[in-house]
Amino acid sequence: MIAAGSGDRCRIGVFVCHCGRNIAGYLDTAAVADYARTLPGVVYVSENHYSCSEPGMKEIGRAIREEDLTRVVVAACTPRTHEPLFRKTCADADLNPYLFEFVNIREQCSWVHSKDRAAATCKAMDLVRMGVAKAALLEPAEAIQVEVTPAALIIGGGVAGMTAAVSLARRGFPVCLVERKQELGGRLHDLNLVYPVAEKADDLRDRLQKNVAKYEKIEVLTGAGVTAVNGFIGHFEVEIEQGKKKLSRTVGTIIVATGADVLVPEGMYGYDGHQVITQLELEAQLRAGTFAGESVAMIQCAGARNQERSYCSKICCFTALKNAMQLKTARPEMPLYILYRDLQTHGLKYEAFLNEAREKGIQFVRYSADDPPQVAGGVIRVRDLNLNRELTLAVDIVVLSTPLVPRHDTRELSHLLRVPVGENGFLLEAHAQLRPVEFATDGVYICGAALWPADISESIFQAQAAAAKAAIPMGQGLVSVEPITCQVRPELCRGCGLCEQICEFHAPGLTILQNGTRVAAINEVLCKGCGTCAAMCPTNAIVARQFTDRQLLSMLTTALRDWHAPAVKE
Repeated sequence: MIAAGSGDRCRIGVFVCHCGRNIAGYLDTAAVADYARTLPGVVYVSENHYSCSEPGMKEIGRAIREEDLTRVVVAACTPRTHEPLFRKTCADADLNPYLFEFVNIREQCSWVHSKDRAAATCKAMDLVRMGVAKAALLEPAEAIQVEVTPAALIIGGGVAGMTAAVSLARRGFPVCLVERKQELGGRLHDLNLVYPVAEKADDLRDRLQKNVAKYEKIEVLTGAGVTAVNGFIGHFEVEIEQGKKKLSRTVGTIIVATGADVLVPEGMYGYDGHQVITQLELEAQLRAGTFAGESVAMIQCAGARNQERSYCSKICCFTALKNAMQLKTARPEMPLYILYRDLQTHGLKYEAFLNEAREKGIQFVRYSADDPPQVAGGVIRVRDLNLNRELTLAVDIVVLSTPLVPRHDTRELSHLLRVPVGENGFLLEAHAQLRPVEFATDGVYICGAALWPADISESIFQAQAAAAKAAIPMGQGLVSVEPITCQVRPELCRGCGLCEQICEFHAPGLTILQNGTRVAAINEVLCKGCGTCAAMCPTNAIVARQFTDRQLLSMLTTALRDWHAPAVKE
């Protein structure tokens, strides 16, 4: 592999992507390519239709070998999805993959200047010039290799947690399954039937528990909680409290399956737990056979899709249909109403179930968010938007469909694992499309309702996905971490600890050298290379690799010195 550094001869290749209408539809890629040929250090330029396609990547690899390139600049779409492809292409052509620079001329150029082709073209030239300036100063680097302990911790023993545990145990990995309650099962303890298969929740719970018990590799700790997590992917040191016992485990990966809470609608629609109850309380009565209502109305979106909780809880509509169908099947003559804003029945089975509910005689009343139902003394007054008239419904029982909400200890757990929380209070995965069921923190995964309101089938699918992803580094035994991290120059460090305080990934820490000097040290496995510590450091002791002061100043200098305004349209 060519280990070209800043002192080596610099032969830069620039590849400008046409990308159909995405880029070439809004700027002149041919002009950008011609301009790149005039830049210092550039010895080869190519305009590709689709650089990320197989022919495009082959062209890059061919040019590296035949033109003896020591740096590569690609001007194309978002690096978030495409940068790994181009790094691998460079490595396959025996060029250090960190001698590659990505210039985003789609999101940062063509899309934001889609109505001014001349300005977009000039800005693309500026961005390419800046990319070339930085590329000339790039240094080779090698990925950091980390050994992985082939064991997993799963936090939460509900449907998702048990499914993930069994999935990993089947692959031969030891699993520590931690559940805060005294028995595995989670929300299944509170449910009556599981639809669309119409299985008793107790039967599903027992089956999952038996699956867990079959595997000696699954250590079950009930009545326990995780109190501390230190380390990084491959080597997490976990502290657990189980009653008065304090336990410690070393694992390579962690899966979060803590589930969600159900909103208790205090102060809504006269909720009292007797005549006005929740769907969960109705499930308990159906399960115990104690429900004695003669007529029922269910109100959807009770506490959801409002200013406090703007999201749809996703499972409420089907839960209402499920419970309403049980009541209607047992007593076909029972007056039963579902008051809704919108009905969400995902998938063909659930849609068919909705049609069956209508055929059974369940009455559906659509109301407006601006004019919600009024409940008083067993009487509901509501304007039906479909009939465009006021209705008065006298019922024995009002059932509120309340949303799933983040668990009360979600923030505490997020700090413990160093993972983010989204705007609605649920734990936040790295990216819904690119990195589903993963956190930004490497080695930590998520599934089930801890991520977002999810039904049982979705929780199972996510648990299997999280287990599959967690199994990859444990199966490989090693994991590669990108070397785009921060470094400390100890001769400049005064040990003030500001970097330790500011880093959200807990990568920096203070250490004592042999001469007694206190300096900062950065755990490169934890470091994400965000550069926050480098910007904060008062003595400039921290350097952000691939984003050094020299590289950034070179980009700024060429951007300002060589900038020229686009031609004015006549």
